[in-house]
Amino acid sequence: MRIAVISDTHDQVPASLPGRLRGADELWHLGDVSIASTLAPLEALGVPLHVVRGNCDCSTQWPETLLLERGGSRFLLVHIPPMRVPKDIAAVLHGHTHVPRDESDPRGVRWLNPGCIAHAHRGAPPSFAWLEFADGGAWTWRLELL
Repeated sequence: MRIAVISDTHDQVPASLPGRLRGADELWHLGDVSIASTLAPLEALGVPLHVVRGNCDCSTQWPETLLLERGGSRFLLVHIPPMRVPKDIAAVLHGHTHVPRDESDPRGVRWLNPGCIAHAHRGAPPSFAWLEFADGGAWTWRLELL
């Protein structure tokens, strides 16, 4: 299973992005879509799209957090990184900072940010990530630059 993880589109889906996401089994958007119609090119890929609300999203159609389980691991999707996370979480996937992140805390929870897909920010080029699962449930995180 391959999950494409993006964040911070801010009304912009780069023209090359949908083609780069072909082959994804799911798409996870970590907030700051801004206008729902921005998601149309991603929805056209025809795979499940999970979206959480960011601080620049006025619509309440998306939840502030999502707890998803894949490959036997639980993932918390949120826009702004939380102070506390529920028990038994493998990773917190967040956006907001526009800077890629892959860190583990003392409890072994991974904190992952795919960066900003819309534009370069704070020295980080536009990016997204792949969350990929092996048959046994082991997963990897791989950042990709646009």
